[in-house]
Amino acid sequence: MIRSATDRKIEARRVALASAIGTTIEWYDFFIYGTAAAVVFAPQFFPQVSALAGTLASFATFAIGFVARPLGGIVMGHFGDRVGRKSTLVWCLVLMGLSTFAIGLLPSYARIGAWAPALLVFLRFLQGFALGGEWGGAVLMSVEHAPQGRRGLFGSFVALGLPAGIILSNLVFLVASTVVSPAQFAAWAWRVPFLASSALVLVGLFMRLRIAESPIFSEVLRARSTRRMPVLDVLRNEARAVFLAAGSYLAISATGYLVIVYFVTYATRNLQFSLPVTLGLLQSAAVIFAISILFFANRSDIIGRRRMMRWSCGMLVIASLVFFPLIDTKSVALAALALWFILAVQGIYIGPQSAVFAELFPATFRYSGASLSITLGTLLGGAIAPFIATALYSAFGNSWAITIYAAALSVISWLCALGLKETVHAEL
Repeated sequence: MIRSATDRKIEARRVALASAIGTTIEWYDFFIYGTAAAVVFAPQFFPQVSALAGTLASFATFAIGFVARPLGGIVMGHFGDRVGRKSTLVWCLVLMGLSTFAIGLLPSYARIGAWAPALLVFLRFLQGFALGGEWGGAVLMSVEHAPQGRRGLFGSFVALGLPAGIILSNLVFLVASTVVSPAQFAAWAWRVPFLASSALVLVGLFMRLRIAESPIFSEVLRARSTRRMPVLDVLRNEARAVFLAAGSYLAISATGYLVIVYFVTYATRNLQFSLPVTLGLLQSAAVIFAISILFFANRSDIIGRRRMMRWSCGMLVIASLVFFPLIDTKSVALAALALWFILAVQGIYIGPQSAVFAELFPATFRYSGASLSITLGTLLGGAIAPFIATALYSAFGNSWAITIYAAALSVISWLCALGLKETVHAEL
């Protein structure tokens, strides 16, 4: 059936909205684990060790989700490139919702002993597996439906799921931690954000089941051009693009999780900020982040994407050098400024990222290529950043080692961004 240009625009907007909502839910589920790991998982699941060892163990289980993401990207990318983007996304959302809900029901170490942390690791693995397949599919649905010349803007609706997930997860934790006593929060209220995700998943499923399959993938099916092993084709034909894209995202991912996850522990334990103040600071920074993503995604459709990503990684070196010195002043105002600056800089990269990672690869293995790129960057960056930061602070007693670590990663990402080709005029 031939559809009018108006119908295609309406469908493109519907898909972008569904992708944004679905990705928000996925990030919400992923981030509430990070917040819980920073605040309550150590005494709940690792009470048999010291406070420091418990925190390190909590962040290690947090990293398990990132270890699972490349596997999820490979498996879901395979089916997304062979069966379809839409059906794969539905399964990702279901898997994430079930694993998150199960964490909310998981008994503590005091109830079932060593089974508690073992099951926590397993459920975290499932979360990471689901998110590994989510991002690439959501990006392709939005970008492949987008009107010509607007792929950056439409792809950024997926990226908006990141700050929206931060805001939603922190808001729920903020409410849960303020309406009950600290003892009640530690005993049971921390479970509420995990259990509440089931309602959000139902909304996401409703939206995703109503949208149409990507028109570009439909053409691939009609032409019978699907690949037998798309991930092998990616590594055989576009390995350079995968590794440069992953490297360019390395520091964005690492500093992002230092801000979103490690900052919660650092601010509440080392700076003596209250949890409501800490989460409130993250909420305000996430709003700045969302504005930055939309603005620079739109600009990338006009002036190009590679330039934006290069600027972001270069400015991230500066942001990394000043972030901890500013928050170490223990001034709430300066901490807010540090958070706003580093997330606004990240928004310059995140805005056009969705379009770039889609435009780098041919349609027949685009899902696999985009998923591999982001999950490898996250595995080597964000997965281990909170753990490394905790270990560095424990070893040196100050934040300078963390600052050097973040700045060094930013230089690496800047160099990788220089190697990426401009994709704004690429044909999908």
